[in-house]
Amino acid sequence: MAALLALAVGAFCYVAMETMPVGLLPLISEDLGVSLADAGMLVTGYGLTVAIVSVPLAYVTRRVQRRLLISVLLGVFVVATLLSAVAVDYLMLLAARVVVALSQSVFWAVVGPAAASLFPQRVRGRAMSTVFGGSALAPMLGVSAGTWLGQQTGWRWAFVALAGFGLLALGLVVLLMPTTPVGATHAATGTAPSVPRYWILVATTILSITGLFTAFTYTAPFLTDVSGFPAAAIGPLLLLRGLVNLGGIAVAGAVVDGSQRGTTVGSLIVLVVSLVGLYLFSGWQPAVAVMLALSGFALGALTPALQNRVLEVAPGSSDLASAGNSAAFNVGIAGGALLGGAVLSGTGVAGTALAGGLISAAALLIVLAEPLIARDSRRQQAVDGSGSATVTNDA
Repeated sequence: MAALLALAVGAFCYVAMETMPVGLLPLISEDLGVSLADAGMLVTGYGLTVAIVSVPLAYVTRRVQRRLLISVLLGVFVVATLLSAVAVDYLMLLAARVVVALSQSVFWAVVGPAAASLFPQRVRGRAMSTVFGGSALAPMLGVSAGTWLGQQTGWRWAFVALAGFGLLALGLVVLLMPTTPVGATHAATGTAPSVPRYWILVATTILSITGLFTAFTYTAPFLTDVSGFPAAAIGPLLLLRGLVNLGGIAVAGAVVDGSQRGTTVGSLIVLVVSLVGLYLFSGWQPAVAVMLALSGFALGALTPALQNRVLEVAPGSSDLASAGNSAAFNVGIAGGALLGGAVLSGTGVAGTALAGGLISAAALLIVLAEPLIARDSRRQQAVDGSGSATVTNDA
């Protein structure tokens, strides 16, 4: 259990590092003499790096023993985060963050299987939910605390403090994580490998996260300009969403081992209802608060459900499959932000919630159609392989 908590601390550090500049952009912009748009690239460039290199780097490191690999990754995190803190100009800061992003791309590829391997297969969903609990705390506590510290002492000290947490995670992993040969655990490969089901999962991840971030990226203007909340209410409402997000992770951890697909379907239904509900009840503030919280619950439950599904249907190495799904997640974040911006320009900020709900509904439809899609794919494979349309029942 202690080793699992060490991985959760590592997950907290990486997500906090990815999102930390959000609250510090004005300070960084002024200190380094760049525009807010350029400072924003510190977040956008980070996410794009993870999306592009996750699978290639996971392949390159596939034979490295996991405790050693995670220790090296966290060591890179600490050094690069400290370099971020002492960056003399914008390019140095951007380069340091790209280095952290490179290590994060591998970390998210291996941390799910590594956490699952610490426990019996029947409870691996709970194990991964603990790791994702650490990542969920980062936007809620890490970014807010980092923003406060940066405002009090300067943005550089926020990165120094985060490097300290990374050093803590590194020490815990070195001391507590067991040394296990690569490929020697139940989490090394999918328990029910399926190429079509894996690609259905990837498509589900891209569409659901795109839908969520089409709306979530523009939450602040939605709350103030559409729903009429005062600016001071944004922080408490996002805190509420973050707390309910943790609740979603806890619920998923309790039920996902018994029903992966059911947890995924249920999470997507809640996501669609919450986003469409934001649009339909945008003028009723109590309903908006509830729907915003429900969107957090949906994301909290969906993330470990999707990761657990990876370990079920991975057609080969679970690390490579996890890397592919991590890349899909980041594609969804970037795509959602871009699509939300386009909708914002065309129909106004209220339309971002409706567009996000419709895209999430497409993800739900794909999951509901999964048995039919997988069956047709296997029938075609049987025809191609033997000239016969005989297929077995889907497990």
